[in-house]
Amino acid sequence: MSAFEKPDSEPRYIRPVEMQKRMSLLSRTGWGAEAWAWDLLYWYPLKALSIEQASDAGAALMRFVGPKITPHRTMMRNLRLALPDIPDKERESIARGAWENLGRLAGEMPHLPKMRPYTDDARIVVEGAERLDAVQAREKPAVLIGGHFANWEVMASAICNRPLDCQITYRAANNPYIDRRINRARHAYGIDVLTPKGAGTRELMRALSGGQSVGLMNDQKFNQGIPVPFFGHDAMTAPGPTRLAMRYGVELMPMVAQRTGKARYVVRVEEPFMPVAAETEQKSIHDTVLKINQMVERWILQAPEQWFWMHNRWPKQAWIDAGVM
Repeated sequence: MSAFEKPDSEPRYIRPVEMQKRMSLLSRTGWGAEAWAWDLLYWYPLKALSIEQASDAGAALMRFVGPKITPHRTMMRNLRLALPDIPDKERESIARGAWENLGRLAGEMPHLPKMRPYTDDARIVVEGAERLDAVQAREKPAVLIGGHFANWEVMASAICNRPLDCQITYRAANNPYIDRRINRARHAYGIDVLTPKGAGTRELMRALSGGQSVGLMNDQKFNQGIPVPFFGHDAMTAPGPTRLAMRYGVELMPMVAQRTGKARYVVRVEEPFMPVAAETEQKSIHDTVLKINQMVERWILQAPEQWFWMHNRWPKQAWIDAGVM
């Protein structure tokens, strides 16, 4: 049997077989109950609403719940570290906006098939789409990099519906039944190739060597990464996209999504660039990752309430050094 299985219900959807084998009867039962609750309490009730109503419902819920849970404290520390010169009231406003944005993302998820770009009155407007066309036309792949802004699902739709032949990484849900439900929705709005993070490195290398582009997020903490300044404090950052671009001699192409309304977005495809040339490979990797972090900083400052602040992007020592912990 292959190292990966590709269920017929999700064309070309990749999931490690070994992960399936580790499922015990107890875990299968628990995951089944969780998936049942997912359908009954979340997916189908929101799907029954209009996309605007679902977006509003998710926003209202997270505005109420978000500030009461532990990640809110993490978010406020991150905001004080990254944006030390703004008033506390403004940081609180950004935090509320970030929870609202996350709620809208969740509310819109069951409606993903309605958010295809490149159609009349498209909910996703793509700026710089000609850069995707150029990659496809020259038959030389690129490493597309993005971040967790607005509704990051829409970037994949902008890529695959152009179409650009691209293999896109994602974080698989812990519950495999829910993971397949989410991926069915993604396939319904044009995403054909999904590779789970950590399970698909060989798939990404095989894709690039065969002329297929790959898409990865590059803005979250990666414990096995390298320390690179981010808003003035070292943060462990994934060098993987840079290493792939260097290995295959291809460009890095930045992409970012920005919310413009309820279930409406602009996706910007920015100017591609080659990894930074330096006297050593290690320095080239560091300087390129630094350039990516500075790019993410710029995106955050353009719409700080639309970034995913809730994760431990910086180590505790950075919080201590910044006086926010």
